[in-house]
Amino acid sequence: MSTQTDTLLEDIDITGTMCSQYDQILTPEALQFIAHLHRRFNGRRLELLRLRDLRTIAIQKGEMPQFLPETAPIREADWTVNAIPDDLQNRRTEITGPVDRRMVINALNSGANVFMADFEDASSPTWSNMVEGQANLYDAIRRQIDFTAENGKTYQLNDNIATLVVRPRGWHLHEKHLLVDNQAISASLFDFGLYFFHNAHQLLQNGSGPYFYLPKLESHSEARLWNDVFIAAQEWFHLPLGTIKATVLIETILAAFEMDEIIYELRHHLAGLNAGRWDYIFSIIKKFKDYPEFILPDRTQVTMRMPFMRAYCRLLVQTCHKRGAHAIGGMSAFIPSRRDAEVNRIAFERVEADKQLEVETGFDGTWVAHPDLVSVAKAPFDAMLGAQPHQKHIKREHDRIEAEALIDVYIKEGTISESSLRANINIGILYIASWLRGVGAAAIHNLMEDAATAEISRAQVWQWLHHEVKTFEGRPITLNWYKNVFADELTKIKEDVGTEAFTKGHYEQAAELFDRLVTQPQFEPFLTLPAYDLLDA
Repeated sequence: MSTQTDTLLEDIDITGTMCSQYDQILTPEALQFIAHLHRRFNGRRLELLRLRDLRTIAIQKGEMPQFLPETAPIREADWTVNAIPDDLQNRRTEITGPVDRRMVINALNSGANVFMADFEDASSPTWSNMVEGQANLYDAIRRQIDFTAENGKTYQLNDNIATLVVRPRGWHLHEKHLLVDNQAISASLFDFGLYFFHNAHQLLQNGSGPYFYLPKLESHSEARLWNDVFIAAQEWFHLPLGTIKATVLIETILAAFEMDEIIYELRHHLAGLNAGRWDYIFSIIKKFKDYPEFILPDRTQVTMRMPFMRAYCRLLVQTCHKRGAHAIGGMSAFIPSRRDAEVNRIAFERVEADKQLEVETGFDGTWVAHPDLVSVAKAPFDAMLGAQPHQKHIKREHDRIEAEALIDVYIKEGTISESSLRANINIGILYIASWLRGVGAAAIHNLMEDAATAEISRAQVWQWLHHEVKTFEGRPITLNWYKNVFADELTKIKEDVGTEAFTKGHYEQAAELFDRLVTQPQFEPFLTLPAYDLLDA
């Protein structure tokens, strides 16, 4: 005779290890809810991923992206998003990071206006990271979170903390440790569903709400799917339409052509758009990889002052403010040095200049990766905004951005060098090794690297190799030369970390994956897909 619990869990199988504390998150009722979302929406998700592939093939055949003629009435009509809650009005600094316990406390205490708790690019999706991350947010929302480090230092929440926004994983990812009807559940629905199920009512009682960042969208159809998921979740809990608020990361080149449409699909739930600069650069390389005119130089030269990046930002601000939504700027990934004051001085100047450009462009806020950068990033916004929570009155109505401006990526002084090739190989291996160890936000060379910058590193090497581009020194990047440089960089990494750490730290596994990704004929859309198969937990 089956029990009620057995009925709730019918055809739902957990393949990950169950620790005792996981029972708080993976309750029968929560599993039933996310299984409901999976059964209702996973078919559409898979179809949208198929359509992504078809659009990629069309670009390979010469069909360049454009503003969609069939949605011109949406772009030309006069409409705005629904009202935005009070605690999402002032977003001038947002700190991002993974969902480990200490990071959650430090980020909420950082003085930033918003903390984006990231289940995606800043987290390695081990089973323990994903479930314990949910538990950490559960505790933080109820102010029952603390942490004691090995050195005895204790961490707990301040009275005033940042507004919490959660980024689930993208539509392209799955969670292999939870099967519904013998099918791995969508990672997006897993992350969103568990967080919403456990915390929506508590957040509302706290005077906040269930707020999300949506990553990697490539079309307004994908935004429509999220909107329908939101409606279904709110109906399940009898919550009013629009209780959920979402900010969409415009971090793919195709989404840049559909910003109005994305906002329109999510207009009851939309709070803003974000300029996800690093993934955006990766997307340009990925989508136009076969075209020599889209070969980009060293990524340090692809700054926000380049014309195509300026066009992207100006269009984002214009589109958001026309629709009453917030425009949030990009990431400053610098990590302050504890030993070198001169390095910090130069870096802080660059961060402040970057944020000054953003606020002058019309952005309402920006991102940082480290608490020490909050005040540096906030200063230009404080000076420009004063007592105003945002600057949505800056409309840029006469700023006309043509489609060609978004995809004209020529950089006049751009160069490719042996040092940039070495840097990409070095960063790619170091990051993938960190990810395989379960750490998705890795401090590498005074920068907080996540999956986005690792994607750029391996994508550029693939692109340079397959076009055999020449360095500015005049040397073509051939397979043989790459192999020599690759071996050299791997030896340096082994010397730097030591033989024992190298053996135990997944460096050889990371190097094998990186090498395969950049030398195989077909371009892998996301490095995290084959890397996920290598995760032990």
